[in-house]
Amino acid sequence: MRHGDKVNNLGRTSAHRKALMSNLASQLIDHKRIVTTLAKAKSLRVYVEPLITKSKNDTTHNRRTVFAYLQNKESVKELFDVISNKVADRPGGYTRIIKLAPRRGDAAEMSMIELVDFNTIYKPGEKVAAKKTRRSRGASKKDSSTTPTVEAAVETSNDLTKIEGIGPKIAEALNNAGVITFADLAAKNAEEIKAILDAVEGGSFNAADSTTWSKQAQLAADGNWDELNKWQDELKGGKEVN
Repeated sequence: MRHGDKVNNLGRTSAHRKALMSNLASQLIDHKRIVTTLAKAKSLRVYVEPLITKSKNDTTHNRRTVFAYLQNKESVKELFDVISNKVADRPGGYTRIIKLAPRRGDAAEMSMIELVDFNTIYKPGEKVAAKKTRRSRGASKKDSSTTPTVEAAVETSNDLTKIEGIGPKIAEALNNAGVITFADLAAKNAEEIKAILDAVEGGSFNAADSTTWSKQAQLAADGNWDELNKWQDELKGGKEVN
């Protein structure tokens, strides 16, 4: 009978469970993000967060206490020298658990546990711009929901493929040449753009017509998306149709 036993034994003996938690905690501290089963991640969060709290007060006693749990000198050093500085202003909740798809084979519930101050995927409060869908040419009515806002234009300022006639390979070539934003492209004339593309080794951009790219980029840089979209509907591969 459990009778209030709140410890998830994870199907292991006490010594095995302690060794498991010690190893998982060391891996989380070293790599900042690990993938494991949901049950282990929940147990690890309870195990490692008190150790992170101790690292905020860098004393010999606290280092020895944490080492007793981790049994790894490098992890202790990483915790006290690097992680403690990052979490200094956080009162708790140092980790985040994100559920993943079940594991193939035994369908175990999987999850990713990470240190929230070391995430590199997104920032708190950051809004992800909706993907722009271009309407078919010649359509009589524009869907206003697909028109990017000025804020969305800022977030996608490095995406030169928004310019009619520029594909991923051309955008990459321009980026490598220092033309990264719409403003950079707007500052180039057609001859300068052609010289950049001609200089690409192994590139085959002879068919690219860059006569309208600078003007398109200027409209994008100014946030005039309605005017740009209307003009792009009249273009064909970036070329003006007479």
